[in-house]
Parts: sequence; C-alpha cells; structure tokens
Amino acid sequence: MIDTHAHIDDPQYADQLDAFIRDQQQAGVECIIVPGVNDDSIASVDAVCRQFPGYLLPAAGLHPEEVREDYRLRLDRIRRALMQPAVTPYIAVGEIGLDYHFDTTYRAEQQDAFRIQLQWAAELDLPVIIHSRDATEDTLRIVREQMVNAQMVHDQMVHGTCPNGTCLGVFHCFSGSYETARQILDLGFCLGIGGVITFKNCRLRDQLVPADGRPAIPLDRLVLETDAPYMAPVPFRGRRNESRWMTYVVDTLAAAYNLPAQTIIDVTSRNARTLFRL
Repeated sequence: MIDTHAHIDDPQYADQLDAFIRDQQQAGVECIIVPGVNDDSIASVDAVCRQFPGYLLPAAGLHPEEVREDYRLRLDRIRRALMQPAVTPYIAVGEIGLDYHFDTTYRAEQQDAFRIQLQWAAELDLPVIIHSRDATEDTLRIVREQMVNAQMVHDQMVHGTCPNGTCLGVFHCFSGSYETARQILDLGFCLGIGGVITFKNCRLRDQLVPADGRPAIPLDRLVLETDAPYMAPVPFRGRRNESRWMTYVVDTLAAAYNLPAQTIIDVTSRNARTLFRL
C-alpha cells in the first residue's frame, strides 16, 4: 500500500516517530507522501523526510486555508524551496486548492494562489495534490483554465484515461458525486480515497460502481490516502490516523468492486507509482 497523503510532520507523531514508521512498514505500507501546507511546514516536512529518506516523500504547497494577506510572500518562500530542495527533490506541488467551507474572506486570494501553484507544477513538470472543499465549480474552472493556458486541450485526451498515459495530479480526500468524479477524471486526474469511504453515511461507495446506466469509476484512477492525522477510518474514527489503517479502505473498495483486497492494493499502488513517478 502507498499512502499518497499524510501529514507525518504533525507534532502528534513527533515523540514516537520511529515506532510509528516501523508499525506502518510492518503492516505493508510501501511509502508515504508528506504534503506541505505552508512555508513554515517546509522545515518540518524536510525534517521527517530527511529522517526516513525514500520512505517519507516530500511535497510543498500553500493550503487554501493558509492563504492570508501575505500569501504572495509565503508563495515566494515555497517556490524557492521547490526550486532548491534541501535533501530529497519534491515529488509534487501540494497541498493546494480552494476551501470555502469556514471562511470566504480570502476567496480571491485563494484563487490567485491556486493559479500560481498550478503554473509552478506545469513549469516544474510535477503532479499536483488538490484540496477542494465547498469549491468544486471554481476548482474545476481554474484547473481547466490552467490546462488551456498550458496548451493541454481536451482533444488530446482519451475519455477515461490520462494524457500521455500519466495523470496530472490527484483530487485528495474525494467524497463527491459521480458527476464530479467524472469531470475530474476527464481532466486527467486521479481520485484520492481515504477513511471517509468507510463512514456509515458515505455515498461514495455507491458512486464507484455501475448503477442506473452509468459506468463504474475505473479502479485504475484511484489512489489510497489517509490525510493523517485526520480522517481515520471506521473503526478508528476520532483517533489519530495511521497509514496502516488503509487496510479498512482497501476492504471497503474490495467489497464495492467485488475484487480481492490484494487486487485493490496492487492497482492503487501502481497508480500511485505512475502518478508520482516513484
């Protein structure tokens, strides 16, 4: 299993990080991608990835909830880090995107920061890790605009596959509708599936498989994630999340697709390796 999104630099892991990583490795977690959320997290992400090189893999970006008046200054610091990584080269730009859930004071600034970071990814030839909450329409619109600006027109794509056989990034912690999923896939992105799919009232399980004449969401466009320390799956909901608990996500996907759990692991791991060029 590959955890494509876990904030292992969170202080919750600091005191027992060695033991924590050992537990994940023994449970079959192949590697963990650690996305940044702001310029301050450059140092913390670097520190944990330096401690476990090749196992913890860094990404850098400005999370939409971190966008304030000084966002341009913070973006400049993150760009410098991406251009001159301290130890391990960054494997993605993220976590970036839009979030209108709690506060829309900086809506325009969020959109500007998102555009800028998408442009970085195009310039650096890196995939993006996208956070979108209560902002689907604007997120998709800006992604489309950026793709046009980068001359990645729709007629270069094959429906249901990624351009040139690779994906442009991942919409992390996806829990939306089939229609939204289809738009994301048609743009050439993967869907990040985490603990939310195990929640009792989650509709995502039913969106994945054929129903009412619609085709299934292809398994080869899904990657596993945790968003640790958040979003722990049932039966650990409310606790600090761990990458090894992705087995509960795997079991839920296996039941939905009527496939062996190992097939889910094999396919999603292959997807992650392709997406992040591991």
